[in-house]
Amino acid sequence: MTITNRQSGYLINLIRQAAASLFPGYFAVVMATGATSIAASLLGYRLLAILLLGSEFQLLLGWSGVAAAFWWLGVVLWSVIMYLFFIAVTTRRHKPTMDSGINGTWLLAAVSTQSVAILTALVPWTGPEDLRLFFALCMFMVGCMLYLAIITLIFYRLTFLRLSAETLSPPYWINMGAVAITTLAGSTLIIRGQEGSLLADFLPFLRGFTLFFWSIASWWIPLLIGLTFWRHVIQRHRLNYEPQLWSVVFPLAMYTTGTVRLVDALDTGFLMVIPATTLWLALIAWGATSLGMWRHFANVVREVGPS
Repeated sequence: MTITNRQSGYLINLIRQAAASLFPGYFAVVMATGATSIAASLLGYRLLAILLLGSEFQLLLGWSGVAAAFWWLGVVLWSVIMYLFFIAVTTRRHKPTMDSGINGTWLLAAVSTQSVAILTALVPWTGPEDLRLFFALCMFMVGCMLYLAIITLIFYRLTFLRLSAETLSPPYWINMGAVAITTLAGSTLIIRGQEGSLLADFLPFLRGFTLFFWSIASWWIPLLIGLTFWRHVIQRHRLNYEPQLWSVVFPLAMYTTGTVRLVDALDTGFLMVIPATTLWLALIAWGATSLGMWRHFANVVREVGPS
């Protein structure tokens, strides 16, 4: 099968067009799919979890070597990006105003930190066990600090500064997703602490603090639904596909996963009705967003294609 010059030019033009318009936040697709996969696996839908398989090699497949490699890569990238970002933000000469400079995407700093904490607690390694769990505990606390610091600014932005339908974008759902993954991290540490490790001394603190963050995540959901209703129904902001919609899928899936782990950590089986419901909400959101994404890609192909 040979490719003609016309076909080659078409492919090159298509790739250039895709690269030029590629939204940097498209990694949220991987995050949302992986979180939904883990949630489905924890609730017993293993086939569905495999079909949605993201990068959760340790949880679903037990591929410890691959998971360990991703851990090292994650820690290095976290260290470089985290500190360079905050140094750049702190030292920049021209700083944005509060209404244009702060939104839910800032909470990815907390999300990434808790992701490192979770993987650190799960991936086996050959070093001292207490050292690994101590590092996971410290990362959990740093993530909590980052959330509390950033969410204060976001809450001030939401309540005291004017917010339009255009600026109330989907990344504000990360307000809930960040505490959902914090719940998952705390629950993971509690489960490890119950095995009789260094974390055993911190169990009372971890139980209270984890429940505290889960309560915050639960509090956010009705508010975010109400704000979404205000944006699209009352303000009649048209619902079109945009890459930022994946910022809605990830929090729903992560809340499901965090709640399941919280049930395991605190032995609160009466809460299982919540993830049994939110899983299907996450799947519906994932399916609708995926459909919108592929329709968007098809439109791009038609626009770039030869007449």
